[in-house]
Amino acid sequence: MRRITWILLLAMVAATVLTACAAPAAPGVEPAPPAAEATQPAGEETEAAATGEPIRIAIIMPSTTTDVAWSQAMFSALKAIQAEMGGEAGMQIAFTENMFNVADAAAAIRDYAADGNEIVIAHGTQYGNAMFDVAVEFPETTFVWGTAVDTGADKGLSNVFAYEAQAQEGGYVNGVIAAMLSKKNVIGVVGPVEAGDAKLYIDGFLAGVKATKPDAQVNVSYTGSFGDTALAAEAANTHIKAGADVLTGSAQQVVGAIGVAAENQVYWLGTQSDQTPLAPDFVVANQLYDWTGVIKDVIALRQAGTLGGKAYSLTLNDGLIIEFNDQVAVPDDVKAAAEAAIEGIKSGEIKPLE
Repeated sequence: MRRITWILLLAMVAATVLTACAAPAAPGVEPAPPAAEATQPAGEETEAAATGEPIRIAIIMPSTTTDVAWSQAMFSALKAIQAEMGGEAGMQIAFTENMFNVADAAAAIRDYAADGNEIVIAHGTQYGNAMFDVAVEFPETTFVWGTAVDTGADKGLSNVFAYEAQAQEGGYVNGVIAAMLSKKNVIGVVGPVEAGDAKLYIDGFLAGVKATKPDAQVNVSYTGSFGDTALAAEAANTHIKAGADVLTGSAQQVVGAIGVAAENQVYWLGTQSDQTPLAPDFVVANQLYDWTGVIKDVIALRQAGTLGGKAYSLTLNDGLIIEFNDQVAVPDDVKAAAEAAIEGIKSGEIKPLE
Protein backbone atom coordinates (compact mmCIF):
# COMPACT_ATOMS: atom_id res chain seq x y z
CA MET A 1 0.00 0.00 0.00
CA ARG A 2 1.47 3.33 -1.01
CA ARG A 3 2.11 5.93 1.70
CA ILE A 4 -0.32 8.48 0.22
CA THR A 5 -3.14 5.91 0.11
CA TRP A 6 -2.69 5.11 3.79
CA ILE A 7 -2.51 8.80 4.77
CA LEU A 8 -5.86 9.52 3.10
CA LEU A 9 -7.45 6.43 4.67
CA LEU A 10 -6.11 7.25 8.14
CA ALA A 11 -7.32 10.83 7.86
CA MET A 12 -10.83 9.76 6.99
CA VAL A 13 -11.13 7.11 9.70
CA ALA A 14 -9.41 9.16 12.38
CA ALA A 15 -11.76 12.06 11.68
CA THR A 16 -14.67 9.72 12.26
CA VAL A 17 -13.21 8.43 15.54
CA LEU A 18 -12.50 11.88 16.95
CA THR A 19 -15.67 13.70 15.91
CA ALA A 20 -17.90 14.24 18.96
CA CYS A 21 -21.66 13.91 18.95
CA ALA A 22 -23.54 16.00 21.47
CA ALA A 23 -27.05 14.62 21.14
CA PRO A 24 -28.75 11.34 20.16
CA ALA A 25 -28.92 10.84 16.43
CA ALA A 26 -32.31 10.34 14.87
CA PRO A 27 -33.25 6.68 14.44
CA GLY A 28 -33.52 5.12 11.05
CA VAL A 29 -30.19 4.77 9.28
CA GLU A 30 -30.36 2.97 5.93
CA PRO A 31 -30.21 -0.78 6.71
CA ALA A 32 -26.97 -2.58 5.87
CA PRO A 33 -26.86 -5.99 4.16
CA PRO A 34 -27.23 -8.90 6.57
CA ALA A 35 -24.01 -10.25 8.06
CA ALA A 36 -23.18 -13.93 8.11
CA GLU A 37 -25.49 -15.84 10.42
CA ALA A 38 -24.15 -16.14 13.97
CA THR A 39 -24.54 -18.97 16.40
CA GLN A 40 -27.18 -18.16 19.02
CA PRO A 41 -25.85 -18.05 22.60
CA ALA A 42 -29.25 -19.13 23.90
CA GLY A 43 -29.86 -21.64 21.14
CA GLU A 44 -33.04 -19.89 20.05
CA GLU A 45 -33.80 -18.32 16.68
CA THR A 46 -35.26 -14.85 17.07
CA GLU A 47 -38.49 -14.33 15.17
CA ALA A 48 -39.27 -11.21 13.16
CA ALA A 49 -40.92 -8.35 15.01
CA ALA A 50 -44.58 -8.92 15.78
CA THR A 51 -47.10 -7.32 13.47
CA GLY A 52 -47.63 -3.72 14.46
CA GLU A 53 -45.17 -1.16 15.76
CA PRO A 54 -41.45 -1.82 15.16
CA ILE A 55 -39.27 -2.61 18.15
CA ARG A 56 -37.19 0.40 19.13
CA ILE A 57 -33.58 -0.05 20.23
CA ALA A 58 -31.17 2.69 21.31
CA ILE A 59 -27.43 2.41 21.84
CA ILE A 60 -24.88 4.65 23.53
CA MET A 61 -21.28 4.12 22.36
CA PRO A 62 -17.90 5.49 23.48
CA SER A 63 -16.71 5.84 19.87
CA THR A 64 -18.20 5.88 16.37
CA THR A 65 -20.20 3.35 14.42
CA THR A 66 -17.25 3.12 12.00
CA ASP A 67 -14.38 2.82 14.50
CA VAL A 68 -13.30 -0.58 13.08
CA ALA A 69 -13.28 -1.82 16.67
CA TRP A 70 -15.56 -1.97 19.71
CA SER A 71 -18.51 0.18 18.68
CA GLN A 72 -18.64 -0.90 15.05
CA ALA A 73 -18.88 -4.56 16.06
CA MET A 74 -22.09 -3.96 18.02
CA PHE A 75 -23.59 -1.48 15.58
CA SER A 76 -23.00 -3.87 12.67
CA ALA A 77 -24.86 -6.57 14.60
CA LEU A 78 -27.82 -4.23 15.13
CA LYS A 79 -27.90 -3.30 11.44
CA ALA A 80 -27.76 -6.96 10.38
CA ILE A 81 -30.69 -7.81 12.65
CA GLN A 82 -32.62 -4.79 11.42
CA ALA A 83 -32.18 -5.98 7.84
CA GLU A 84 -33.40 -9.47 8.77
CA MET A 85 -36.47 -7.95 10.41
CA GLY A 86 -37.46 -6.07 7.29
CA GLY A 87 -35.71 -2.79 7.90
CA GLU A 88 -37.23 0.09 9.84
CA ALA A 89 -40.68 -1.46 9.61
CA GLY A 90 -39.52 -4.17 11.99
CA MET A 91 -36.83 -2.44 14.03
CA GLN A 92 -35.72 1.15 14.57
CA ILE A 93 -32.25 2.08 15.83
CA ALA A 94 -31.31 5.29 17.60
CA PHE A 95 -27.70 5.90 18.55
CA THR A 96 -25.31 8.30 20.21
CA GLU A 97 -21.61 8.16 19.37
CA ASN A 98 -18.45 9.41 21.08
CA MET A 99 -19.87 9.30 24.59
CA PHE A 100 -16.50 9.67 26.34
CA ASN A 101 -18.13 11.72 29.10
CA VAL A 102 -20.00 9.38 31.43
CA ALA A 103 -22.32 12.14 32.70
CA ASP A 104 -23.41 12.86 29.12
CA ALA A 105 -23.87 9.15 28.51
CA ALA A 106 -26.07 8.89 31.62
CA ALA A 107 -28.28 11.66 30.29
CA ALA A 108 -28.54 9.92 26.92
CA ILE A 109 -29.46 6.60 28.57
CA ARG A 110 -32.23 8.30 30.56
CA ASP A 111 -33.50 10.23 27.52
CA TYR A 112 -33.71 7.10 25.40
CA ALA A 113 -35.65 5.25 28.10
CA ALA A 114 -37.99 8.20 28.63
CA ASP A 115 -38.56 8.40 24.87
CA GLY A 116 -40.02 4.90 24.86
CA ASN A 117 -37.23 2.75 23.45
CA GLU A 118 -37.93 -0.81 24.54
CA ILE A 119 -34.23 -1.76 24.65
CA VAL A 120 -31.38 0.56 25.62
CA ILE A 121 -27.80 -0.66 25.14
CA ALA A 122 -25.03 0.98 27.19
CA HIS A 123 -22.07 -0.23 25.15
CA GLY A 124 -19.25 0.30 27.63
CA THR A 125 -18.33 -0.89 31.11
CA GLN A 126 -17.86 2.73 32.20
CA TYR A 127 -21.61 3.29 31.83
CA GLY A 128 -22.62 0.63 34.36
CA ASN A 129 -23.39 2.74 37.45
CA ALA A 130 -25.37 5.29 35.47
CA MET A 131 -27.29 2.57 33.64
CA PHE A 132 -28.26 0.82 36.89
CA ASP A 133 -29.63 4.10 38.28
CA VAL A 134 -31.77 4.62 35.19
CA ALA A 135 -32.90 0.98 35.17
CA VAL A 136 -34.46 1.53 38.59
CA GLU A 137 -36.46 4.48 37.22
CA PHE A 138 -37.69 2.58 34.14
CA PRO A 139 -38.55 -0.99 35.23
CA GLU A 140 -40.44 -1.72 31.98
CA THR A 141 -37.44 -0.89 29.80
CA THR A 142 -34.80 -3.51 29.00
CA PHE A 143 -31.21 -2.37 29.53
CA VAL A 144 -28.20 -4.17 28.10
CA TRP A 145 -24.56 -3.48 28.87
CA GLY A 146 -21.02 -4.83 28.56
CA THR A 147 -18.47 -5.99 28.94
CA ALA A 148 -19.88 -7.29 32.18
CA VAL A 149 -21.70 -10.18 33.83
CA ASP A 150 -23.65 -8.15 36.43
CA THR A 151 -27.38 -8.12 35.67
CA GLY A 152 -28.25 -6.12 38.78
CA ALA A 153 -29.97 -9.03 40.51
CA ASP A 154 -28.34 -8.12 43.82
CA LYS A 155 -29.84 -4.65 43.40
CA GLY A 156 -33.31 -6.08 42.95
CA LEU A 157 -33.36 -5.42 39.21
CA SER A 158 -34.92 -7.77 36.67
CA ASN A 159 -34.62 -5.62 33.54
CA VAL A 160 -30.88 -5.78 32.83
CA PHE A 161 -28.93 -8.07 30.50
CA ALA A 162 -25.11 -8.17 30.43
CA TYR A 163 -22.59 -9.34 27.87
CA GLU A 164 -18.85 -9.97 27.65
CA ALA A 165 -16.28 -11.38 25.23
CA GLN A 166 -13.76 -14.01 26.22
CA ALA A 167 -11.24 -12.10 24.10
CA GLN A 168 -8.32 -14.09 25.47
CA GLU A 169 -9.41 -16.99 23.27
CA GLY A 170 -8.95 -15.20 19.97
CA GLY A 171 -6.01 -13.38 21.50
CA TYR A 172 -4.30 -16.71 22.05
CA VAL A 173 -4.88 -17.72 18.43
CA ASN A 174 -3.54 -14.38 17.18
CA GLY A 175 -0.53 -14.91 19.43
CA VAL A 176 0.16 -18.26 17.78
CA ILE A 177 -0.04 -16.62 14.35
CA ALA A 178 2.21 -13.74 15.40
CA ALA A 179 4.86 -16.04 16.83
CA MET A 180 5.04 -18.10 13.65
CA LEU A 181 5.15 -15.05 11.35
CA SER A 182 7.79 -13.13 13.30
CA LYS A 183 11.27 -13.54 11.85
CA LYS A 184 12.96 -11.26 14.37
CA ASN A 185 11.28 -12.89 17.38
CA VAL A 186 10.16 -9.42 18.51
CA ILE A 187 6.44 -8.59 18.68
CA GLY A 188 4.76 -5.35 19.77
CA VAL A 189 1.39 -4.85 21.49
CA VAL A 190 -0.44 -1.50 21.63
CA GLY A 191 -2.99 -1.66 24.45
CA PRO A 192 -5.50 1.05 25.47
CA VAL A 193 -6.47 0.86 29.16
CA GLU A 194 -5.37 -2.17 31.18
CA ALA A 195 -8.89 -3.45 31.82
CA GLY A 196 -11.85 -5.34 30.35
CA ASP A 197 -11.71 -7.28 27.13
CA ALA A 198 -8.61 -5.34 26.02
CA LYS A 199 -6.57 -6.81 28.85
CA LEU A 200 -8.09 -10.26 28.29
CA TYR A 201 -7.10 -10.08 24.64
CA ILE A 202 -3.54 -9.02 25.38
CA ASP A 203 -3.07 -11.61 28.12
CA GLY A 204 -4.34 -14.32 25.78
CA PHE A 205 -2.10 -13.03 22.99
CA LEU A 206 0.96 -13.24 25.24
CA ALA A 207 0.05 -16.80 26.21
CA GLY A 208 -0.31 -17.81 22.56
CA VAL A 209 3.06 -16.35 21.63
CA LYS A 210 4.86 -17.98 24.54
CA ALA A 211 3.24 -21.38 23.93
CA THR A 212 4.41 -21.27 20.33
CA LYS A 213 7.79 -19.59 20.62
CA PRO A 214 8.95 -19.34 24.26
CA ASP A 215 12.02 -17.29 23.41
CA ALA A 216 10.07 -14.58 21.58
CA GLN A 217 10.20 -11.07 23.03
CA VAL A 218 6.79 -9.42 23.38
CA ASN A 219 6.80 -5.71 24.25
CA VAL A 220 3.50 -4.41 25.63
CA SER A 221 2.56 -0.77 26.05
CA TYR A 222 -0.72 0.71 27.28
CA THR A 223 -1.52 4.21 26.00
CA GLY A 224 -4.09 4.91 28.74
CA SER A 225 -6.67 5.86 26.10
CA PHE A 226 -9.23 4.01 24.02
CA GLY A 227 -9.43 6.59 21.26
CA ASP A 228 -6.15 8.49 20.98
CA THR A 229 -4.88 7.44 17.55
CA ALA A 230 -1.78 9.64 17.81
CA LEU A 231 -0.64 7.90 21.01
CA ALA A 232 -1.26 4.51 19.40
CA ALA A 233 0.79 5.54 16.36
CA GLU A 234 3.61 6.67 18.64
CA ALA A 235 3.53 3.38 20.53
CA ALA A 236 3.62 1.41 17.27
CA ASN A 237 6.63 3.40 16.08
CA THR A 238 8.41 2.67 19.35
CA HIS A 239 7.76 -1.05 19.01
CA ILE A 240 9.02 -1.12 15.43
CA LYS A 241 12.18 0.77 16.38
CA ALA A 242 12.72 -1.89 19.05
CA GLY A 243 12.69 -4.54 16.32
CA ALA A 244 9.06 -5.71 16.20
CA ASP A 245 8.01 -7.18 12.87
CA VAL A 246 4.47 -8.12 13.98
CA LEU A 247 2.05 -5.87 15.89
CA THR A 248 -1.36 -6.13 17.49
CA GLY A 249 -3.54 -3.95 19.69
CA SER A 250 -7.06 -3.19 20.84
CA ALA A 251 -9.77 -0.49 20.87
CA GLN A 252 -10.55 2.28 18.38
CA GLN A 253 -7.11 3.83 18.91
CA VAL A 254 -5.56 1.16 16.69
CA VAL A 255 -6.35 3.17 13.56
CA GLY A 256 -3.11 5.04 14.25
CA ALA A 257 -1.08 1.92 14.99
CA ILE A 258 -2.27 0.05 11.90
CA GLY A 259 -1.24 2.97 9.71
CA VAL A 260 2.27 2.88 11.14
CA ALA A 261 2.43 -0.90 10.66
CA ALA A 262 1.47 -0.52 6.99
CA GLU A 263 4.02 2.26 6.45
CA ASN A 264 6.76 0.03 7.82
CA GLN A 265 5.51 -3.15 6.12
CA VAL A 266 4.86 -4.84 9.46
CA TYR A 267 2.12 -7.43 9.92
CA TRP A 268 -0.92 -6.59 12.06
CA LEU A 269 -3.37 -8.88 13.89
CA GLY A 270 -6.77 -7.34 14.64
CA THR A 271 -9.54 -7.82 17.16
CA GLN A 272 -13.16 -6.73 17.75
CA SER A 273 -13.95 -5.78 14.12
CA ASP A 274 -12.56 -6.45 10.64
CA GLN A 275 -9.58 -4.11 10.40
CA THR A 276 -8.46 -5.37 7.00
CA PRO A 277 -9.67 -2.26 5.07
CA LEU A 278 -7.17 -0.10 6.97
CA ALA A 279 -4.19 -2.04 5.59
CA PRO A 280 -5.25 -4.83 3.21
CA ASP A 281 -1.66 -5.88 2.54
CA PHE A 282 -0.63 -6.18 6.19
CA VAL A 283 -3.63 -7.15 8.34
CA VAL A 284 -3.15 -10.91 8.51
CA ALA A 285 -6.21 -11.99 10.51
CA ASN A 286 -8.89 -10.61 12.81
CA GLN A 287 -10.76 -11.85 15.84
CA LEU A 288 -14.33 -10.71 15.15
CA TYR A 289 -16.93 -10.00 17.83
CA ASP A 290 -20.29 -11.16 16.46
CA TRP A 291 -22.99 -9.85 18.80
CA THR A 292 -25.96 -10.77 16.59
CA GLY A 293 -26.81 -13.92 18.55
CA VAL A 294 -26.80 -11.99 21.83
CA ILE A 295 -29.05 -9.20 20.61
CA LYS A 296 -31.44 -11.59 18.87
CA ASP A 297 -31.83 -13.53 22.09
CA VAL A 298 -32.41 -10.34 24.10
CA ILE A 299 -35.15 -9.33 21.67
CA ALA A 300 -36.75 -12.78 21.76
CA LEU A 301 -36.73 -12.90 25.56
CA ARG A 302 -38.21 -9.44 25.85
CA GLN A 303 -40.96 -10.29 23.38
CA ALA A 304 -41.68 -13.37 25.53
CA GLY A 305 -41.94 -11.22 28.66
CA THR A 306 -38.43 -11.57 30.15
CA LEU A 307 -36.93 -8.10 30.50
CA GLY A 308 -33.50 -9.06 31.83
CA GLY A 309 -31.56 -11.34 34.15
CA LYS A 310 -29.22 -13.11 31.73
CA ALA A 311 -25.50 -12.68 31.09
CA TYR A 312 -23.94 -13.64 27.75
CA SER A 313 -20.37 -14.54 26.89
CA LEU A 314 -18.83 -14.70 23.42
CA THR A 315 -16.38 -17.58 22.92
CA LEU A 316 -14.80 -19.35 19.98
CA ASN A 317 -17.63 -21.84 20.34
CA ASP A 318 -20.20 -19.08 20.09
CA GLY A 319 -19.73 -15.58 18.69
CA LEU A 320 -15.96 -15.14 18.38
CA ILE A 321 -14.64 -15.70 14.87
CA ILE A 322 -11.05 -15.88 13.59
CA GLU A 323 -10.96 -14.72 9.98
CA PHE A 324 -7.85 -14.66 7.79
CA ASN A 325 -7.33 -11.94 5.20
CA ASP A 326 -7.16 -13.61 1.79
CA GLN A 327 -5.08 -10.73 0.43
CA VAL A 328 -2.13 -11.72 2.62
CA ALA A 329 -0.27 -14.90 1.71
CA VAL A 330 -0.24 -16.80 4.99
CA PRO A 331 1.79 -20.04 4.99
CA ASP A 332 -0.24 -23.22 5.34
CA ASP A 333 1.57 -24.26 8.51
CA VAL A 334 0.57 -20.98 10.17
CA LYS A 335 -3.07 -21.51 9.28
CA ALA A 336 -2.88 -25.10 10.48
CA ALA A 337 -1.41 -24.02 13.81
CA ALA A 338 -4.13 -21.40 14.23
CA GLU A 339 -6.83 -23.96 13.49
CA ALA A 340 -5.27 -26.40 15.97
CA ALA A 341 -5.29 -23.67 18.62
CA ILE A 342 -8.93 -22.87 17.88
CA GLU A 343 -9.95 -26.50 18.20
CA GLY A 344 -7.88 -26.90 21.36
CA ILE A 345 -9.60 -23.94 22.98
CA LYS A 346 -13.04 -25.12 21.89
CA SER A 347 -12.45 -28.56 23.36
CA GLY A 348 -11.01 -27.18 26.59
CA GLU A 349 -7.60 -28.74 25.98
CA ILE A 350 -6.08 -25.26 25.75
CA LYS A 351 -6.94 -22.74 28.46
CA PRO A 352 -5.45 -19.39 27.38
CA LEU A 353 -5.21 -17.84 30.83
CA GLU A 354 -3.92 -20.86 32.74
